[in-house]
Amino acid sequence: MATIGFTLTFWAWDLIAPLGSWYGDRLGLSSFEQSLLVAIPVLVGSLGRIPAGALTDRYGAKLMFPLVSALTIVPVLLLILVKDSYGLMLVVAFLLGLGGTTFAIGIPLVNSWFPPAKRGFALGVFGMGMGGVALSGYFTPRIAKHGENLPFVVVAVALAAYAVLGALLITDRPDRPVPAASLGHRLGQAGRLRVTWELSALYAIGFGGIVAFGVYLPTYLKTWYELDPTDAGTKAAGFALVTVIFRPLGGWLSDRIHPALVTAVALAVVALLAIVQAFDPPLNPGGTTALLIMAAGLGTASGSVFALVSQVTPQPQVGSVTGIVGAMGGLGGFVPPLVMGAIYSAKDSYSIGFMLLSDLALAGCVYAYGRMRTIQPDGAAGDGGAAGPDVSKVAARRP
Repeated sequence: MATIGFTLTFWAWDLIAPLGSWYGDRLGLSSFEQSLLVAIPVLVGSLGRIPAGALTDRYGAKLMFPLVSALTIVPVLLLILVKDSYGLMLVVAFLLGLGGTTFAIGIPLVNSWFPPAKRGFALGVFGMGMGGVALSGYFTPRIAKHGENLPFVVVAVALAAYAVLGALLITDRPDRPVPAASLGHRLGQAGRLRVTWELSALYAIGFGGIVAFGVYLPTYLKTWYELDPTDAGTKAAGFALVTVIFRPLGGWLSDRIHPALVTAVALAVVALLAIVQAFDPPLNPGGTTALLIMAAGLGTASGSVFALVSQVTPQPQVGSVTGIVGAMGGLGGFVPPLVMGAIYSAKDSYSIGFMLLSDLALAGCVYAYGRMRTIQPDGAAGDGGAAGPDVSKVAARRP
């Protein structure tokens, strides 16, 4: 149920991106204006994970999942009414960000039901819900061919059905610890954990890369390779599908190998293939191959980073830490579309953007291998506490 809800709300969260070029032509938008339109839901959905995760710690996913799903229906339907106004589109795009917060609701739910040795794979399976971006990329433009308002109606109906089923079928673990402290205090505690920010940085590269490609790849393929919107959306959906498949693989590997090693190798692959794509290879086969292998690396890294989160975070704080790490991951996806749009407007090229991605992925690879390997699976620091005093307390508090 968590994975289905995550999938549907992510589809809603990504409704604008597959139609970005259509909105661009309809409203006469520049490349940067179009990038801003598709990036705003990413920003809001990312920041919204912080309170969503903390509220889930307090009230449980049984309440939060159906509630957020139901509330997301409002901006989905408003997209029908504001399609001719760029200013109002930006406002509704802001509200649509609500759909991106469910990641921080599902992680503590799934995490609570599985023993530590199986959490990497379980969280990876839940993470497959980000395939909602792939569904949106593939189905949204196709459904729109049968009626420009039809995609929004279909998603709204699906969200309404899920809100009802979620309220009936989602079950919080009966013995889950319910924090009594205030929201601000709990977020402050999570923010004082050093690993929260270390993992946030790694997740900003891994998941941020997925989000960035999810919202901007259709525009990139249409602009640079001159594909029609439907074909561009299909190929972008293929990219997202590969990330979905490899995310549980990253979690599964992390149950068997230290997740920092899995992360390092995955990001090294991303860094290498980003350099290849920076040289603008023909789409077939060079560009397609490079993009799909990058998708595999980003998906694997996303799964392995959250496997590490589940290992070093005390159960009562999983939602709060997940909210912060998830927010940073989403924010990692907010900036690249704006940068890519600005670079293309100024230089008529995307090569600089791909080189920047390569630099970030390489930095993450080095940090994961050189620093994060010192954090043992039980949450203890292998270097005598180099991960910070808070991490050692994690191991002591675990049941």
